[in-house]
Amino acid sequence: MRLLFKYLPLLFFGFMNAQEEVVHSVYFEFDKFALNEVQSKEVVDFIKKTDSTRIESIQIFGYTDDIGKEAYNFKLSTKRAAAIQNKVIESGIKSKIIVTIEGKGRILIDDDIVENLPEKRSKNRRVDVVLNLKPLPKIEIPGFYSTIQKNHIIGDHVYLDNVLFERGSSKLTFKSKNELDKIAKLLHKYKNLQFEIQGHVCCTPPYQKEAIDKDTKKRQLSTNRAQSVYKYLIFKKIPKTRMTFKGYGNTVPLGKGAEYDRRVELVITKI
Repeated sequence: MRLLFKYLPLLFFGFMNAQEEVVHSVYFEFDKFALNEVQSKEVVDFIKKTDSTRIESIQIFGYTDDIGKEAYNFKLSTKRAAAIQNKVIESGIKSKIIVTIEGKGRILIDDDIVENLPEKRSKNRRVDVVLNLKPLPKIEIPGFYSTIQKNHIIGDHVYLDNVLFERGSSKLTFKSKNELDKIAKLLHKYKNLQFEIQGHVCCTPPYQKEAIDKDTKKRQLSTNRAQSVYKYLIFKKIPKTRMTFKGYGNTVPLGKGAEYDRRVELVITKI
């Protein structure tokens, strides 16, 4: 028995949501409907290798060529579909997701105009296993902003352009406090946002990731800068439960100049 296998992905897009159908076709010899081991493994692997969380339903459609009587071909196509159904269920795939098992009978062709008629007929002796897949989840990439937005996603960076520090200092300047006042108002408006306050430094040697805070004399300048913002936002009535803080030393330079690396930024951690 000569067996042919085909894997054909088809995409169909609706007006509102993209719906994907993936089709695996099993081809049969003339007047046959039994499956051998190779055919069985192919169709089961096809289903099991597909992301199970995306499979919404399975449809099985059987066909025959146009040789023979219509009633006989309808029965044969139904037997082919049933053979696939039985093998799929036997493999452990839940029957409830198989929503259609249908023999569609013969596929008529005009033998006066079709080239290579035997090959065309051989492709009509088949069963199509159709997996109806749920749309892929939308992938959102975190962005970079200069202030708090209404619609953030986890991972968004908010660069506080006007919250900069003097060299070696973790004290907030008057200009920085004015900027944080604006940020605090937005955080009160968008109460769902949670975030990490990240402190940074510049101008340290490559082997020394952290800088010394000239006020505390300790090598924790980036942490102290983040903590200064943390404490100020607490003063502005932002709940502690919405915030954490951490120093990153000189490991994340912006490449815009030393003054821009003496900074603090917010990274959204929960929305």
